[in-house]
Amino acid sequence: MNPVDYLRISLIDRCNFRCLYCMPEGAKLDYILQQNLLTHQEIITLLEGVFIPLGFQKFRLTGGEPLLRPGVVDLVRDIARLPATQDIALSTNAFLLAQYAQDLYNAGLHRLNISLDSLNPDTFDKIIGTGGKSRWKQTWEGIQEAHRVGFDPLKLNTVVIPGVNEGEVLDLAALTLDRNWHVRFIEFMPIGNPELFGDRAWIPSEELRSWIRQQWGLEEATVRGNGPADVFRIPGAKGTLGFISQMSECFCDRCNRMRLSADGWLRPCLLNETGQLDLKTQLREGVSIPQLRQQVQGLLELKPEINFKQRETGTETGLYHRTMSQIGG
Repeated sequence: MNPVDYLRISLIDRCNFRCLYCMPEGAKLDYILQQNLLTHQEIITLLEGVFIPLGFQKFRLTGGEPLLRPGVVDLVRDIARLPATQDIALSTNAFLLAQYAQDLYNAGLHRLNISLDSLNPDTFDKIIGTGGKSRWKQTWEGIQEAHRVGFDPLKLNTVVIPGVNEGEVLDLAALTLDRNWHVRFIEFMPIGNPELFGDRAWIPSEELRSWIRQQWGLEEATVRGNGPADVFRIPGAKGTLGFISQMSECFCDRCNRMRLSADGWLRPCLLNETGQLDLKTQLREGVSIPQLRQQVQGLLELKPEINFKQRETGTETGLYHRTMSQIGG
């Protein structure tokens, strides 16, 4: 088991997209009220008093769409200034990124993960559910601005959905040929929508790699970051390719992360709520920082036993029954 030193912090559960795999049509979404979100100061207090003393040094801001959170640039700056912070990153859909990229970079954020599921504007809009208004152009402009500002590595995440965007795998991989970008292909996880795409719900990463090998070849490579991707490079390419294979090649034994939801719940696993802690309520009720730290330490000790693999044995206790948008990435 890797040391657990990486905390993903959801800033907000709302999003300006409604992606097929994240907010399936008909899903009931009960958004968190503003007063129930962790405040800026509560996040900093928990980092300084609980997580950093327990060895957490790497932080990622997620959502929903984190750029919808008021004061996101200030929060990035305050986390980046913490002496123990070794790495801070942010996940975004890039729709608002053009207006934020320079300020985020100046605040100390130098790594971005951007969702980009298609290079075809029509397919892109179908996946994100725009309701008839295209958002491709503004999203692509946000990606270009992030590249101009200097984010490195600039990571693009593609959820490969059978029958929807699988035909674009080679086009997306080609983005790395003359750009120092890291394109990551993610196996679709049928969370909250297991019957959405029929029998072939996801495509194994090895199948995607075989397509790319036939076109160009592949060689092993590395990229800076904290994720579970297996990294490769097309020979001679400037950028790299990653494959996140949570369905076909479970990587629970390599997991180094915990997740803090926008309303203050600490969870040890993306797909398992066993042992979760309500840190926000306890903090507001006056539970001391040393007591909270002790509880989190206990959850860290349990983490090796709380994982996605329980699905393989049919264990359902504590598993998520919510959509991806409600989990917080």
